[in-house]
Amino acid sequence: MRSIVSKITTFPLNIGTAVCKVLAIFSTLSALTFPVSAQDRLAPQSCDLDALAQPLYDAEQQIQYRQLDNGLQVRTLALENTQAVSIASQFDVGSRNEIKGQTGYAHLFEHMLFKGSKHAPGDSYTQTMSAFSGQFNASTFFDFTNYYLTIPSQALELSLWLEADRFRYPMLNQTTVANQQGAVLEEMATSIDNQPYVRKAMAFLLAQVEGTPYGHAVIGSVADVKAATPESLTAFHQRYYRPDAMQLSLVGDIPQQTHTWIDKQFGDWQVPEFEQPKLSDLVVEAKPVHGEIVDERGPWPAVLLAWHTAGTGSADAAALTLLEAYLFQNKSSLLKATSLNDPDQLLSYSIPLTMTHHGVTNLLLVPRARTSLDTLTKNAESLVAQVGNNQITEQQLCQLKQIWLNQALARLDSPSLLSRYLSAGQPRDKMQPLTGPWQRINAVTAADLQRISQQYFVGKTVRLDLLPPWYIRATKSILEVLPKGITDSLEESVM
Repeated sequence: MRSIVSKITTFPLNIGTAVCKVLAIFSTLSALTFPVSAQDRLAPQSCDLDALAQPLYDAEQQIQYRQLDNGLQVRTLALENTQAVSIASQFDVGSRNEIKGQTGYAHLFEHMLFKGSKHAPGDSYTQTMSAFSGQFNASTFFDFTNYYLTIPSQALELSLWLEADRFRYPMLNQTTVANQQGAVLEEMATSIDNQPYVRKAMAFLLAQVEGTPYGHAVIGSVADVKAATPESLTAFHQRYYRPDAMQLSLVGDIPQQTHTWIDKQFGDWQVPEFEQPKLSDLVVEAKPVHGEIVDERGPWPAVLLAWHTAGTGSADAAALTLLEAYLFQNKSSLLKATSLNDPDQLLSYSIPLTMTHHGVTNLLLVPRARTSLDTLTKNAESLVAQVGNNQITEQQLCQLKQIWLNQALARLDSPSLLSRYLSAGQPRDKMQPLTGPWQRINAVTAADLQRISQQYFVGKTVRLDLLPPWYIRATKSILEVLPKGITDSLEESVM
């Protein structure tokens, strides 16, 4: 349901859109990413952020946590002065759970849950939510599928009934399956196959972890989506849509009867006899890789750089989050600092892929007319080496922590974002969903950033050159050897 493509309008338009979709589709972006525009306050010299973090502790004290007998986890956070409630339901199922011949099932099933259930057939769900002016959507990732909505609090009892009915008793018949197969295939064509570079780039990136649960695209393959049947999707539902794989969070105006309603709708949901599958962290031999793809539809070259890192449960996860921000993502990142005056790239774009058992840091760079892909790659690798060779200052580290903290505090002002964040909590943060992640971030040292830069980044770049047809490459090669003033003038006239 949720669009998985980020649209970029920076010059050159076509190349910006196309290559950024490579990253956006590969990651199927989580709804829990936040803008950085309001984050760049200067950190205090002492880096005592306890007072600033206090609202996280205060809000966490107000969260009511329960676990039903069937394993379903429930968190509710009542807010004053609101008449709406946000509901987020996250299931521990994603494309990593798909077997050979069934790629794309998690995403296809997400679509199916908006197309009728046992007691609310057809478009009853969407029509009812629309009648209440409710906002609803869903997304699928490698590790999870989440469903979220915001409705007036007087519609909460009915909404919980509708949620339980579609999660437990989805309508999977030939008509609804065929309808959503068409929708997914159209999405695949529009977002992937009709865009330059995207399909080949996805194949290259996924090949780096081939043979693992993360070795195929979230959206699946055309053949597997076409081959899906009501019977195969029913078996998928029975195995993975289960109460002990679900986290349910409600934030906003919480009526006193809420827990009674939850128990009534979800309490008798039986746990399947078979256990949930257990996966281990990926062990990837990180090494430099250089590949290239040529697409006759490509309007301009670009280079995609990636580094294998670690999953969300790793002891290095918090430090990796800060390092990625410091290198490529914040307005004060090293990449942005080197781009203030006459940069070598027209566009830079970075979306870290944070999975449960693996991680990928990536960076997309679109060159200026005068700049080669080799130069862009060397520039990025020099930034990585800079952190690996020299510890950042305590003030820089403190600023990184404060930017992260400002993001966390911003969620407190958005019931929808906060409910989704609570339902995405890790097992180790079961009773500390807000402050557990902050404590790990706050414990990161400058030495940690230097160590993980050396461990995961230095000398371990995966590089993919995205190349247009030969005549554009030939023209670009000529521009690279012309005097800088001439090339810049030509570029400016085009822009």
